[in-house]
Amino acid sequence: MSLPVLPTALLPSLGLALLVAIPSYAYRVRGRTYAIFAAVLLGLSVPAALVLERRLAGLLPDAGATWLQWGFGWLLIATGVHLASLVRARMRPAWFRFSVSLPGMAFLALGAMSLVWLTAWLLPRGVLYAFGAESALAGLAWLDWVPVLTILASIGTSMGIRREVVRFGLQGGEPTRVSRMPLERHRRGAEPDVEHRPLRIAQLTDTHLGPWQPVSRLRSLVAEVVEADPDLVLLTGDFLTMESNGTPGALAAALEPLGKLPGRCFAIFGNHDHEAPEEVRSGLAVNGVRLLLDEVAVAETPVGKVQIIGSDWHRRDAEERVRALLARHPRPPGCLRVLLLHDPSHFHHVPAGAVDLTLSGHTHGGQVGLVSLGIDWTLLSGSRWPDQGLFGHGASRLYVHRGTGFYGFPLRIGVPSELSVLEVVPADAHPDGGAIWRDAGHEPGGRQAGAAA
Repeated sequence: MSLPVLPTALLPSLGLALLVAIPSYAYRVRGRTYAIFAAVLLGLSVPAALVLERRLAGLLPDAGATWLQWGFGWLLIATGVHLASLVRARMRPAWFRFSVSLPGMAFLALGAMSLVWLTAWLLPRGVLYAFGAESALAGLAWLDWVPVLTILASIGTSMGIRREVVRFGLQGGEPTRVSRMPLERHRRGAEPDVEHRPLRIAQLTDTHLGPWQPVSRLRSLVAEVVEADPDLVLLTGDFLTMESNGTPGALAAALEPLGKLPGRCFAIFGNHDHEAPEEVRSGLAVNGVRLLLDEVAVAETPVGKVQIIGSDWHRRDAEERVRALLARHPRPPGCLRVLLLHDPSHFHHVPAGAVDLTLSGHTHGGQVGLVSLGIDWTLLSGSRWPDQGLFGHGASRLYVHRGTGFYGFPLRIGVPSELSVLEVVPADAHPDGGAIWRDAGHEPGGRQAGAAA
């Protein structure tokens, strides 16, 4: 099948029209903030994507270049329609997601990746051109496909999810600064037995209900969590996107399987949850999930009592708020002490040894890295944000979940989502049938540790 060749100026004209029309429409209907957001996205992505299209067209035969031109035209239109639909955001039917929203967001990601890649190659290409190395330039032309291949791979990574059992203990070294600690990751059903019965926690975080994570998909993932029969289900925030913010009842429907685990489910807010707090509250409450916003609960589990402290997400004064929360709620006798803290950078504010285990999300695992290859390196490694996995500070441990979804753009590169069951292994069994969580049974400073009775 042959397609007619489009006029050369058509795609740039369409891109310019989107740059003007979408922010203008957004400003009139939704307001200044979203108009600026749309303008920045389009301004960063569309010009670079159009430059990439011209470069790729030069590498293809005429028929292939025409198909590429039509494909980019469709992606431009899908991008415009998607951004326009967010002016009155709500969850859309499957046909709209697959024909408009997903292609549109993938195109914006491609444009952003193209901007980075083409900019990085400007200097090497300039040097080769200046020295008359045309043959070398021609030999490197295939590198223009790297942004396309990267986005295709990232879509695969973003849409996939790893089902793991993550196992670690709370005993061991006590680093004086936040440092990575060892853990075990096993495929579900392939994990070896342990001597003492662990505390089994299913953590859900950054579910981001939306075009890439529709109600049916998230509901299926939550049903898997329930089927694993964990002792606790702890949800650490960022449930929604713009689309699900505007769709009453969507979160309640997605979390419905949690109603089968009464008394075991606890949650906190992430930063995005403050955009639609009542929708999140109702979605949790209808399914029996207890929301802890700077509050505390004590849960009974097969290995003893667990004190769960839920920290709300605060933009300002995080250190003062976290420290005050912990001081307000001391450890009850015989309780393991767990803190839910959406942003793992706030773990720096937790006094060493003040809690046994902190659970966080927020970072999406660092988003870009080498985790898929079994290497604990991401773009956030070495930053103030612990990116993913297990960290320690004093006797306290922090587990940063890579997230159960992502927001907006399919840019998980080498960092897959996870659907994990955490197995927190005690150091020993208590004679009365509970668990002892540390070898010495005491925290630094002489306070009694959380040895569950």
